[in-house]
This record gives sequence, C-alpha cells and structure tokens, in this order.
Amino acid sequence: MVLLSTYDLGRQPFGLASPAAWLRRAGATVTCTDLSVAPLDEAAVRAADIVAFHLPMHTATRLAAATVPRVRALNPRVRLWFYGLYAPLNAAYLYRLGAEAVVGGEFEGELARRVEDSRVEATRPDERTEARVSVDRLSFLVPERGDLPPLSRYAHLHETDGSLRVVGATEASRGCKHQCRHCPVTPVYQGRFRIVQREIVLEDIRRQVAAGAQHMTFADPDFFNGIGHALPLVRSLHREHPTLTYDVTIKIEHLLRYREHLATLRDTGCRFVTSAVESVDDRVLERLDKGHTRSDFLAVVECFHAAGVTLNPTFVAFTPWTSRDDYLELLEVIADLGLVDHVAPVQLSMRLLIPAGSRLLELAERRDWLGAFDERALVHRWRHPDPEVDLLCERVQSLVREGVARRESRSTIFASVRSAAARAARRVPRPLRGAWTGPVPVPYLSEPWYC
Repeated sequence: MVLLSTYDLGRQPFGLASPAAWLRRAGATVTCTDLSVAPLDEAAVRAADIVAFHLPMHTATRLAAATVPRVRALNPRVRLWFYGLYAPLNAAYLYRLGAEAVVGGEFEGELARRVEDSRVEATRPDERTEARVSVDRLSFLVPERGDLPPLSRYAHLHETDGSLRVVGATEASRGCKHQCRHCPVTPVYQGRFRIVQREIVLEDIRRQVAAGAQHMTFADPDFFNGIGHALPLVRSLHREHPTLTYDVTIKIEHLLRYREHLATLRDTGCRFVTSAVESVDDRVLERLDKGHTRSDFLAVVECFHAAGVTLNPTFVAFTPWTSRDDYLELLEVIADLGLVDHVAPVQLSMRLLIPAGSRLLELAERRDWLGAFDERALVHRWRHPDPEVDLLCERVQSLVREGVARRESRSTIFASVRSAAARAARRVPRPLRGAWTGPVPVPYLSEPWYC
C-alpha cells in the first residue's frame, strides 16, 4: 500500500505518518511518499494494491487529481483511496476519478478497518457513492515518520536574527467548535473537534527533536479549541525541551477570550500565533460568520503588543462584498497597526475560495455573484459586482507573485500593492498614522500559510 501526499504547506505530513502507524498495525505493508519534496516511487506504485491520497487542503486535492492518471498508467489495477479534510467535500468528483473509498474526519480508524475487513474486496461499484466521514474519538498511535524525507527538506523558521531553524509539525487536535461559513472544516466536523492524546503528541515531538527539529508547528485549526488540553501540553513541552520553539493557529475570538494566557504561550517558546482575521470590515466578517469584529481584532493586536508575542494575521482580501475602497482600507489598517512585516505577501492577494459544501452557499444573496461549480478547479466561481475589483485582484496577485520571485522584502511588496490599490480606488493614499516606520524583523516560516 502506498500513501501519497502532494502538498501540506511545507510540513512533513502528519497525514502520512499517523495513518501509516495504524495501517501497519492492521497488517499492511506501507510506503509513504511526499511528492512535494520527493519523486513518485514508481516501483512502489507498480507493486501496490492500494494507493491512498491524503487531501488536507484545496491545493493538495488538485495536485492529487493531476497525479491519478500517472498512477493509473503505472498500475492499471490499483485501487484508489482518498482521505483527509477535502476528500468528502469532493467525493462525487473523486469517485468519477475512480476512487474506491473516500474518507474524511478522523480517518485513521476507518482506513485501518478497511484494511482489516476482507469484505472490502467485494465492494460493488454501485456502493461507491458516499464518503465516509468519521468523528469518532480515537486513541491515537504515535505517528511513524521513518520513511519520510528528513525534516531539513521541509520549511524552515526564519528567526529575527537571520538564522534558520529546522521545523517539525504535529497535530494536537482536529476539527473546530466554530462553523465559519467559508471554512472547509465546517461541513466535515460541523462544530465538533477531537484531540490527540497529550502523550502521543509529546512522543511525536520527541522523535522529531531527535531527528533535528528545532521548532514545531501545531497544525490544529484552532489550538485553543480545547484550552484545557493545549496549555498543559505546551507547559510539558517546554519543561522537556526548553530550547524548542513553536507556533500555533488561534481564532481572534479565542485570543480575546483567553488573553491572559498569551503570557503562557510566550513563556513556553511560542514564536508567533497565526490568526485568520480575514477582514477589517464588519459586514464581511458577519457574512463569513467569523465570530469577531474589527474592534476585536484591534483589541487583540494591543494584547499581543502588551504580552510581547508576535501575531501573524491572515486575510481573505478579496470577497464579493469588498470594494476598491475597502481593500485600500485593509492595507492602511495593516500599516497603521505596524503589521506590514507580519503579513505574508500572499495574504494580500487571497481571493475567497468557495469549495463544494461551503456554508457560503446558504446565503440568499449568492445569486448576485455566484457562478457555476468548476470541477477542474474544485470551486464555485464568483464575480465581483464591480469588474474593477476583479481586475485589482489580478493585479495584486501579479505584483505579489513577481515580488516574491524577485525576493523583495514584505514591506517593498506591500508598498507596490498599496500603490496599485490607491490607483484603483482613484485616491491619493492618506498619510499613515506612524506605526509603520519600515521593515521590522519578525519570525516567519519559509512556506507561507494559504489553502
């Protein structure tokens, strides 16, 4: 059996290492291949009875679909499985690609059950119509990472002094208590989250530290979904590995509610917190059902300044409700708050993604801007009521792509984007309020966060 990952944000994939442990315990011979850093193991594919693709995100799903013909050419009789967050969202498409099994949620137990169940060989084609989504509470196994590429081949942490740190990654929880309309976690977990037992997480980290990890990324959708799980975990982690640093992702709502615990993150080695701010327009935040407001975001920025912790906000910069003036306002707020170097340039160009099953399809107003579902792109297409906003989005994406290719600084790319936004809005950029005085070194990962 071959487990394939096509892309996982520059991380060594938990989504290969964890099911590998379960499948081997079930008696399977497993080969793990991460196509983001290694070539396809053609010999392993030819010998495999099953090839299972991990689909944690939109980009990974599209890359997996493009890889299926090559896998079929190498082994026409191979059985195709797809698992992970984006698998059930795209089940109909994956079955048309020839999938035998589509599994989402807590997939390890279901994959192992299928290996153990001899009847899986007898599954009829007319039974292959629905994804299996499990939200069972699992007793996890320690991920097995031995046959994955070394951590040095994945993303690195850029420190403020210019040094690089080797990055490992793990998961302490999955799912989310919240049901933001645009989030792909929502239709799969529907407001539920599940934890990975603390000792399993710590042992996974121990093994990665032994393999050279100097920094850990917690890939949880929201690290503070279960704060009673998260805080004891990072305290234990810091006691055992006092020089190890880490980063987490936490909602603005939770950062505000648990602001007193920012000091705990700081004191246990957290180098930065990623938070999906998405917008500084309350109308957009309400439509996305984000659970926070513009004033909440501003309050969190102040809390981070006071606590001495780095906040790395992410945004959905272009939506059907974002005007040219709104976009320029977003850039000016980022600059006024001194966050220019905290924001990866790709975040300035992000366009709202509407996958199959999205809660955004609940909005009655969608008829004003929503187009057909594009099966090749695996998204619902949409057009802004103001065509100039779509043109601005294309221009910003081009500026970001070219700036990154030229290795320009974040502040240089930001200035170019702000100039383009001002021209599109037919406005002279207003003077900034003084918080942005130029490049400020902040820790960041070499692989920027996006979907």
